[in-house]
Amino acid sequence: MASTAIHDTAVLHQHDDHGHDHGHHKETFITKYIFSQDHKMIAKQFLITGIIMAVIAMILSVLFRLQLAWPDKSFPLLETFLGSKWAEGGRIKPDFYLALVTIHGTMMVFFVLTAGLSGTFSNLLIPLQLGARDMASPFLNMLSYWFFFLSCCVMMSSFFVESGPASAGWTVYPPLSALPKAISGSGTGMTLWLISMVLFIASALIGALNYISTVLNMRTTGMDMWKMPLTIWAFFLTAIVGVLSFPVLVSAVVLLIFDRSFGTSFYLSDIVVAGQVLPNQGGSPVLWQHLFWFLGHPEVYIVIMPALGITSEVIATNSRKPIFGYHAMVYSLIGITVLSFIVWGHHMFVTGMNPFLGGVFMITTLIIAVPSAVKTFNYLATIWRGNLRFTPAMLFAIGLVSFFISGGLTGIFLGNAALDINLHDTYFVVAHFHLVMGAAAIFGMLCGVYHWYPKMFGRLMDERLGYIHFWLTFIGAYLVFFPMHFMGIDGVPRRYYAFTEFAFMQEWLTVNVFITWAAIIAALAQVAFLWNFFYSIFYGKKTSQNPWDSNTLEWTAPVEHMHGNWPGEIPSVYRWPYDYSKPGHHEDFIPQTTPFSETMSSNLQHDFEDNPEAELIQAEWERTHGSKSHVAEEIK
Repeated sequence: MASTAIHDTAVLHQHDDHGHDHGHHKETFITKYIFSQDHKMIAKQFLITGIIMAVIAMILSVLFRLQLAWPDKSFPLLETFLGSKWAEGGRIKPDFYLALVTIHGTMMVFFVLTAGLSGTFSNLLIPLQLGARDMASPFLNMLSYWFFFLSCCVMMSSFFVESGPASAGWTVYPPLSALPKAISGSGTGMTLWLISMVLFIASALIGALNYISTVLNMRTTGMDMWKMPLTIWAFFLTAIVGVLSFPVLVSAVVLLIFDRSFGTSFYLSDIVVAGQVLPNQGGSPVLWQHLFWFLGHPEVYIVIMPALGITSEVIATNSRKPIFGYHAMVYSLIGITVLSFIVWGHHMFVTGMNPFLGGVFMITTLIIAVPSAVKTFNYLATIWRGNLRFTPAMLFAIGLVSFFISGGLTGIFLGNAALDINLHDTYFVVAHFHLVMGAAAIFGMLCGVYHWYPKMFGRLMDERLGYIHFWLTFIGAYLVFFPMHFMGIDGVPRRYYAFTEFAFMQEWLTVNVFITWAAIIAALAQVAFLWNFFYSIFYGKKTSQNPWDSNTLEWTAPVEHMHGNWPGEIPSVYRWPYDYSKPGHHEDFIPQTTPFSETMSSNLQHDFEDNPEAELIQAEWERTHGSKSHVAEEIK
């Protein structure tokens, strides 16, 4: 009875072991690697597709950086690869320059930082960290990946149509996006962009509903919500944000297709093209901005929250300390989730918005800094005086915190309407969101790859290459984006093809050369990662079951992948996931599956969640065995 009272401090319903018997069926190559319904394989599919999209997006960014650094110089190699249509004489044409910027932004925001990050780690970790055999619906999970893959293919196909890819920026503002004859990039390429987005949103919604169902219904015995790792909290809340915000972009896209193809005027009014007045009346491009940014700003948190969750896990594990303020971290994630829906108007301060409404959006924007600051403070407090292990994953986690602070501080400037009106659409905005969203989220993703690589592939990545990758990428990212703040303060606008027309812009040409060289070096640093990633899949050092001495459930599953994750019974959970370096225990970690009856010398009163019977048993044990300090001395 004593052990029962201490074991079962919180018991949740045990889900059934559906799908466990499927492991006996012979799998073909196609069912195992292509149309797989195993969440671990689907996670790898999302990751590798995301990496390929990231490499393409990075190449596009290097191409337009070449144009910005040397606007009058010819690169014959460009004509060889891009053809005379887009790079005649070795110089990128203005139309194609805008297409590069558009597709780069779209790929990074949606394909890499949303699908690549959430798709990979939600799929990999939700069942493993909660003690589930698989996702709630493995078939829908497979569909989620294939919708994403189709979306990538449609977006890439726009490079091969005669009129070229979409060219209205990644936000595709009307009227450029609503009038097929406006510019060449408003034609077939824009249609393909819209189709790609609908497919992508279908993927995101199917995935998010699956993640939410799995978290709510399929936790193992003892795994209540307050014993879930912060990674799962982050993925769960991210999925909720996605379900509530993505459908709004679908509606916006449908209305845009109506304007483009069926003569409606949702976004168009009083348009003159080549001296001809179009019949469209009554629409407003500002409507698109409202609909787009109602997704667009929650999208920022769809990108960053999974990265923050991953960072929480990696920092606690490698600091060998309990995460500081677990409950505060969860409430800050919930706060970000709620507030993310009422700040979209700060993208629209210059649209003629009512100043009172602008003030409301300004206040909510500044308030959302509070839960973000709570998370930052808690990371720093966890690291403080920890027994730090500087693995590549830990370095990338610390890098994320650095970018989150430096990029977040500039958000205070842009959230203030009076300042934002001057800084809007300048390089200051580019610097801000690339640091706080781009670099921080990429570092979160890389941190997760290095940390859970052994779980995905059963092997370890090379640490030395990991260190080289981190330092070159970290320094390179700051060298690329930090100078842009000063360009923005001076009024240099973003998305311009060349800075040679105005004298005040020409002063920044040398800085653009510096930024471009930094971008090229940072891009080359990714070669170290790509080699390390793909080489280690086949030839990396084989891993042990729990290489990082971690507490969470995924490290109790066998290294060899199997359908159902655990042979036999799923382990039960007795404690929260952050019992590191607990005084009185002989090791510096206690897995979640360890009952309190096996750790009497290190149990604390709050461990029992106000279970009076368990507290009495603990008190009786202490009376029998002497004080905890005495036991701790014996262990030493």
